[in-house]
Amino acid sequence: MLANMAASLLANVQIKTTLHKAKEVRKVVDKLITLGKRGDLHAHRQAYDVIRDRKLVKKLFDEIAPELEKRNGGYTRVLKLGQRRGDAAPAAVVELLMKKPVVVEKEKGKKEKGKAKQPAAAAKKPKEKKEKKEKEKQKPRARPKDKKKKTAD
Repeated sequence: MLANMAASLLANVQIKTTLHKAKEVRKVVDKLITLGKRGDLHAHRQAYDVIRDRKLVKKLFDEIAPELEKRNGGYTRVLKLGQRRGDAAPAAVVELLMKKPVVVEKEKGKKEKGKAKQPAAAAKKPKEKKEKKEKEKQKPRARPKDKKKKTAD
């Protein structure tokens, strides 16, 4: 589980989880970044043993580790978020301390308050309906045929 979380953190730069898992995954990621800074073949193989994704190992050694080269440890940060809604577990965000600022993603399904913008396509629909109604009014309607019962005389 910690290896998968470490891989997700390296891929996404930040993840949201419980506080205890965050503190444990921080240890794993810090060791992986130290391997990335070392940069030799043995370090590549040791990192691959944990991450199990060649593209992610390449990203670790080529992008993440060189950016954190000047740091002597402390490559990650754990921010407490309060309690999780479902089970009241303490939630936290783990993020890499990169040069680029990282913004906490909002949860899926939550709506922004105060801003009610409609897309342009939604605004065009009422106009199209009005145009259709006007065209229907202009067309002469065909009268329904009278249904007469045939009587035998």
